[in-house]
Amino acid sequence: MSNDRVCCARRLATVAWVALLGSGGHPVPAHGQAAGQPLMAYVGTFSSPLRDVLPTQVDLPPGNGRGIHLFQVDRASGAMIPAGICERGTSPSCLVINAAGTRLYSADETARVGEHNAGTVSAFAIDRTSGQLTLLNTVESGGAGPTYVSIHPSGRFLLVANYFGGSVAVLPILADGQLACATDIQVDRGAIGPTRATNAPPGSHALSGHDRTHAHMIQSDPAGRFVLHADLGLDQIFVWQFDATRGTLLPNDPPVVSLPPGDGPRHFHFHPHGRWLYSIQEEGSTIVLFDYEAHTGRLSARQTISTLPPGFAGSNFCSEILVSADGRFVYAGNRLHDSIGIFAIGPAGELSYVGEEWTRGNYPRSFNFDPAGRFLYCCNQRSDNITVFNVNHQTGALQFAGHYTPVGNPSCIVLLDLADGG
Repeated sequence: MSNDRVCCARRLATVAWVALLGSGGHPVPAHGQAAGQPLMAYVGTFSSPLRDVLPTQVDLPPGNGRGIHLFQVDRASGAMIPAGICERGTSPSCLVINAAGTRLYSADETARVGEHNAGTVSAFAIDRTSGQLTLLNTVESGGAGPTYVSIHPSGRFLLVANYFGGSVAVLPILADGQLACATDIQVDRGAIGPTRATNAPPGSHALSGHDRTHAHMIQSDPAGRFVLHADLGLDQIFVWQFDATRGTLLPNDPPVVSLPPGDGPRHFHFHPHGRWLYSIQEEGSTIVLFDYEAHTGRLSARQTISTLPPGFAGSNFCSEILVSADGRFVYAGNRLHDSIGIFAIGPAGELSYVGEEWTRGNYPRSFNFDPAGRFLYCCNQRSDNITVFNVNHQTGALQFAGHYTPVGNPSCIVLLDLADGG
């Protein structure tokens, strides 16, 4: 393989793994503690400014990142040690790793490819010894500004949500991990919601995506029969029947479920048992609990709760939502309030507010758990850092671990344990 196919701009020698931690100065072993293989973190960033091509959009970061930043994670402390940078000028803002831990895919949040208004997605091979990345190929995403990628449970398709294009696409994953051209592209259509959210906090001026259609997330249900995607501008979650033979999306019956006008559904997450779905609204600052019927793909709203502490007033933009692996807690990101809201899940799925944790940074765009669920890593977009928190599995509480990692405009973090492949 030629050197120009090796994506990482710099490979660190073994001695670089033996970096000193900022807290205590104890050396990190040259490899991870488990089976001699490291625990890796891959951070997607905004690495290209978009204001020149999208001057009317809000919340466009300046592009302080350099592509995909690689780290080795200390298993005991959660600290992140730099392990290289995969230089990309296309803002790989969302990343996903396949189940085997051998391939990584990025949504390159660009708005123009050559002369067309389009974005791209890229495929990378993961070196199972070092965790380094090698670019396999890049293809068009089926719309401008791809902001989310996920892998269908079959492992045969990459699902893409194009935020600025207001479309979703299905791309086949070939046997060697490369991506083929889209087998289906669906463009969102409907009435745009109001700029003021129904459930916004008092005094809120959180106005973002109600200028046009904005596909913000796409994900299959656990069984792979249906694919759901959220459009923030339409205030709707679309439900598609998925043809896993052809890689196509067919409207379900009903094809959409509507959220309150202006609230702006952004992301959602299934409970581990698959019968409940939690949707977070960017401008309404709410979480909505849906009952999910796996055999029909139907969603039924049952509870709405604020992501913010009681009595909050002012502007806030919600971001990420995650359900803990044990199904006991929901974590919700609040930008401007700069917190992660913590909610306990009751026996019937209803949420109750537990508290919140300050992210120690500005504008928490997303967060994720390490594979063991011991640590939560928060990408603070505007303060150019990632912060680490210990997770209390009994109470759901987060405790700052004292680690700040500098990364320009971090957008997404995914972690991979090379000792077990996932």
